[in-house]
Amino acid sequence: MIDPVFVAVAVFAVLIVGLSKAGLLGGLGVMGVPLLALVMPARDAAGMMLPVLLCMDAIAVWLYRKEFDANILRIMLPGAAVGTLVGWALWALVSDAMVLLMVGVVTLIFVLDAILPLRKKLEGLPPSKPWGAFWGSIAGFTSFISHTGGPPFQIYVLPRRLPPAIYAGTTAVFFAIVNTAKLIPYFFLGQLNVQNLTLSAALAPVGMAGVFVGIYLVRRISAKLFYRIAYWLVFLLALKLIWDGVQGLLAA
Repeated sequence: MIDPVFVAVAVFAVLIVGLSKAGLLGGLGVMGVPLLALVMPARDAAGMMLPVLLCMDAIAVWLYRKEFDANILRIMLPGAAVGTLVGWALWALVSDAMVLLMVGVVTLIFVLDAILPLRKKLEGLPPSKPWGAFWGSIAGFTSFISHTGGPPFQIYVLPRRLPPAIYAGTTAVFFAIVNTAKLIPYFFLGQLNVQNLTLSAALAPVGMAGVFVGIYLVRRISAKLFYRIAYWLVFLLALKLIWDGVQGLLAA
């Protein structure tokens, strides 16, 4: 029997992720798994979301195929590969609450740092390769554990102040590659079972619709407003992740 609460939460979570994939909602796409964890086991939620993410990635990459920063990808992707392997190795040892708390604290520091004079001086400078490799590895690790790679990615990319479409395209290509790399590990971990894949097939159209709506809006919003909204959303997201992480650890 279909649970209406499950359907409502799942549709809302996937729609939010779809809009985020288009670059519209900052890092709020990382709320997909935490929201789904309200109605299903968190590890199953991560497994179910991966095929949905790949469908959304395919659309975003196609639509932004000429609008991305290749230099940022060259800097961050090697680190992401390392982070993915570490996530696979530590899968059984790291809890979802630990990851949420870690990502939340790091994201909050990032937002606070963004308002300091130092950050303003750093904006517009050529991207640092060691810094990018480091945050790429954190993004790969957190993405593997719970699809929460958005905030670490943004810590490195948002200060670059890319045009909204370029930012969205760079995000799309980065996570399309990272998510594709997760397929084999997820298969061996049993995350891509029949039940999860059935749910993925049912929810994929919702996510793809969210991507199209998000892309339509991203191309029509000013860069100043885009980044103002992005930073506020990431700040609220950081508080929510910290809260969920602390609650999870206390309940353990």
